[in-house]
Formats: sequence, structure tokens, C-alpha cells
Amino acid sequence: MPPSSATVQTHELMYLHPVRYLVKARVKAGQEKPLLEAIANGSLGRGSIAGDEYIYDLRQARVGADGIAHWVETCYCATPLAEERPYWEKYFELMSIKDAHNRNNCRHENGIELWACSNCNCTKRLEERLQKQGKAFLDTLRESE
Repeated sequence: MPPSSATVQTHELMYLHPVRYLVKARVKAGQEKPLLEAIANGSLGRGSIAGDEYIYDLRQARVGADGIAHWVETCYCATPLAEERPYWEKYFELMSIKDAHNRNNCRHENGIELWACSNCNCTKRLEERLQKQGKAFLDTLRESE
């Protein structure tokens, strides 16, 4: 459920606009096994406001021939991935974080529906497109053991 306008106003300096980002990252050397363990025991992202998003993101992530993982992430922070960055940087070298789609088409950005990114179809389309590229990240990670 979207937050009330009072909540939005209270947190407007920290959490401005929900944005979809295409994240490109490479697992840091020696972090493959700890990352798999954090996924298996559910500790990945523990303590973050983003909750289970981390594990969901990696289930959707794909890896190209270059070994770089790609996934789509929704972030409500004023600075891209401000909340998530420390959790990701423990295991990944973040190579690129950029808008995943044209903001002019975003229902939140163009004022049609505030907080629309919480259940927007654009993520589904982006993830479906990613599923046709490379290999499943988790499969690739398990094979590296």
C-alpha cells in the first residue's frame, strides 16, 4: 500500500521518487560461497528496509558471457540504491546503476499514480527481457563452487 501523503512529506528528503534501475555488477573474488550462504539462510539484506527484495533480485538476475550480473531494482531513495548499496557492496563490485526505462513513461514521475513502482508492469517487462539474455545468475553462482 502506498504511504500517506504525510509520510511522503515527512520522508521527502530521504525518499523522493521510486525509480527502476538496471544494475550491473560482478561478484567479488572469494564472495561466491558467502553470497550463496546468505541467500540460502535468508540473511542477504537482513536489516534493510528493502527486506526480501535482495533475494528476489538475484533470482531474476542474469549473467552475460562477460560474467557481469544484470538485474532490475526498484529504489525509493534520493540517491540511487542509497539503502541497498552497503548490502550489495559486501558481495559485489557495482559496475553500473542507471535508469532502467524512460522516466517520461513512469506513472509516478508523470503524476498519474504516486508510488506506482510498487506494483508496476514495467518491471515485469524488463525482467522478461532479461530472462532471454545470458544465464540465470543463481545457476552460474552455484556452478562456481
